[in-house]
Amino acid sequence: MTELENMGRRAKEAARALATAGPKKDAWLLEIAGALEAHRDEILAANRQDLQNAKESGMSEAMLDRLALNPGRIAGMAEGVRRVAAQADPVGRVISGGVRPNGLRIEKVTVPLGVIGMIYEARPNVTSDAAALCLKAGNAIILRGGKEAIRSNTAIAEIMRAAAAKSGLPEDGIQLVRDTSRESALGLMNLTGYLDVLIPRGGAGLIRSVTKNSRVPVIETGVGNCHVFVDESADPEMAAGIVFNAKTSRPSVCNAAETLLVHRAAAEQILPLVKKRLDEKNVELRCCERSLRILGGPDERLVPATEEDWETEYSDYILAVKVVDSLDDAIAHIAKYSSGHSEAIVTQSVRSAGEFTARVDSAAVYVNASTRFTDGGEFGLGAEIGISTQKLHARGPMGVNELTSWKFVVVGNGQIRI
Repeated sequence: MTELENMGRRAKEAARALATAGPKKDAWLLEIAGALEAHRDEILAANRQDLQNAKESGMSEAMLDRLALNPGRIAGMAEGVRRVAAQADPVGRVISGGVRPNGLRIEKVTVPLGVIGMIYEARPNVTSDAAALCLKAGNAIILRGGKEAIRSNTAIAEIMRAAAAKSGLPEDGIQLVRDTSRESALGLMNLTGYLDVLIPRGGAGLIRSVTKNSRVPVIETGVGNCHVFVDESADPEMAAGIVFNAKTSRPSVCNAAETLLVHRAAAEQILPLVKKRLDEKNVELRCCERSLRILGGPDERLVPATEEDWETEYSDYILAVKVVDSLDDAIAHIAKYSSGHSEAIVTQSVRSAGEFTARVDSAAVYVNASTRFTDGGEFGLGAEIGISTQKLHARGPMGVNELTSWKFVVVGNGQIRI
């Protein structure tokens, strides 16, 4: 039996205990939250080593921000765990039911998914978020993070496992794969006898690899080629503020905007205002011919766009910019290039807002707000294990309810089928 198979076996055993753990799950989660805060210095020390190695390897500033922890972020991790603990138990809910003419009472009842595997990149907060959500939903989890965050992830995972003792639940409900090689990722993708579902969270390359190679069912998450469309009726200052936030508040995350579309009737007024704000963060603009002409480029931060720019998730201080002729053109562009994550329209037109929200087929569609709100905490879910960009079985931020399935419980009094 391989090490991964052994982890899978232990996770299966833990999942059976977690499925009926009830309030013990919350006790473990509260212990985890307190332990994250109590061991803050230990986590930060591990994270400093990860950051030093990442800098030496040439990681970009935006990606370093994704990797970095600080006291505030650790406090946020602990608070996220507490919010998950405070939610209603998602297991054992009766979704629907009734009594059939033959007297059988049939109820559709929520149950855990079982054992969840997760492959993710350089965001150590995902370690605690994912574990907390899986535990709350009665699942065991096997985590496999990237090499960039291995020390941080190891520290966090060991702290969470140690907290299990006081709740009386098996620490193997949380396990971390220490091997960050490609072989360990492929091993998880083929752990069919043990994993019930595999969730990749990271860049486009990771998502493609998992969806292509996994024999375990996959929930696709995370790729964020997000758009902001500024309509002809948009308030200019509002538009500039939304674009600035959507692009620059944390450019490395999946809900950051990657493409700006501007209606031709508003472009002359809007684009200079937007550029002025983006210049505060030295954002490079990849511009279509019309936007390049309006902005007076090309220069070092005004670059002619190529076809590839419309489909790229930059995860950096880079934004593609295109002038479109109409709302229809904006929607068509999004339909062609979007990853199905988050799109926004800035408009004062009720009709344009209605058209946009009805016709844009993404997990989150915004009117007059930044795409940066697509997040489990912001949506009231406590945290999220990822943003699902597919339609089965979950879509958008995945909280505890999305980490359950269901079974049918049928109660009779001697009925037989004739």
